[in-house]
Amino acid sequence: MVKLYEYQGKELLKKEGIKVPEFFVAENIEQLKEFAEKMNPPFVLKAQLLISGRMKAGAVKFASNIREVEEYGRELFERQFKGFKAKKVLIEQAVSGEEYYASIIVNPAYNVKAPEILFSPYGGIDVEEHEVFRFVVDYKKGFDKTRFMDLIDGQVGDPEAVADFLEKLYSVFVKADARIVEVNPLFSPQMIAGDCKITVDDSSVFRHPEFDIDLPRDMDRNPTDLERVAWEIEEGDYRGTAYFVQLNTDCKDKKKGYIAFHGIGGGASMLSADAMIRKGLVLANYADSSGNPPASKIYKLIKVIMAQEGIEGYVLAGSVFASQEQWHHAHAVVKAFRELENKLGEGFPIVILLAGNKEKESHEILKEGLSKTKFRFEIYGRDYIYDPDFIADRVIKLVEEYRGG
Repeated sequence: MVKLYEYQGKELLKKEGIKVPEFFVAENIEQLKEFAEKMNPPFVLKAQLLISGRMKAGAVKFASNIREVEEYGRELFERQFKGFKAKKVLIEQAVSGEEYYASIIVNPAYNVKAPEILFSPYGGIDVEEHEVFRFVVDYKKGFDKTRFMDLIDGQVGDPEAVADFLEKLYSVFVKADARIVEVNPLFSPQMIAGDCKITVDDSSVFRHPEFDIDLPRDMDRNPTDLERVAWEIEEGDYRGTAYFVQLNTDCKDKKKGYIAFHGIGGGASMLSADAMIRKGLVLANYADSSGNPPASKIYKLIKVIMAQEGIEGYVLAGSVFASQEQWHHAHAVVKAFRELENKLGEGFPIVILLAGNKEKESHEILKEGLSKTKFRFEIYGRDYIYDPDFIADRVIKLVEEYRGG
């Protein structure tokens, strides 16, 4: 799923006729002051970040004059919030009133499998502490205003106004191919959306060039250069998966043991990744190549994985009895690491767990292809797919010997 920035979400709301505060988006202090002079105080300043809990993190500021706009704006541009810096700051007219909460989600539960509206007459940062009304929408018929008003009758002053708002919000939800649309707070009685979070189905991004999304991943930050390269591999070849995300972009602390992690199969790979972490290793990345990709695609993914600086070992955790032909992975590993031999040097640790279809042939390809290299490598098969701790221990052992050497 792909998150939109607040200002992008509010533009969608405006197009559907939903009221939002007057706002501008600034990329520097000078623009922020310029926009503030066009508005009437008080102001709200919001760092445009894809993180949750911006208010509690200090990424939302209230200013009563231009001097405070400059002071708080400088802080929002310069500070890091949960490890991320804002490139844009939204300034808007402050709004007050009774606060509601409204959202629409895709509920995947087996007995629902439909859009579901969540509404509470108590909005704000601690909405989870209050009663939330749930209303399932029949996606074939659309939002039923009458039934919804019956649900909240007596809970709000103007049920019809809330229903009218939600009808428009549901239209945004459908048109944006959204998985989540959330407005919190929703100011009553004006029905003004004070904040907006929209998450879009990543499979629909191609239908929405207006969102200007260059990498459809569920992230709380902008993509790294390597993530962009990996996405180009994924986008340009539909055969199988070549997923890559950087978990640590600065791997200089040699005490931690940064490992290049390459999994096959989502759930099983996560178990292996968890075993590495529990044993004290730090994953520089999380990668996955499942769905039977060709050797060429896997090779490109490995080259991206190994382009990270400070890596002290590589593990291919095929912790699953795979039906895909595993010799594609074997060929890719051999080609990639033969090319990396001079860069990585003597004794670099490589631990490979590969099981399933063409397992025997894959192991033979790996042993023959890596036997005359400078690497320290170990290869395991089906006997170890349920023992991620053993694989993690072998990685640690080889990393320690690599350091000592």
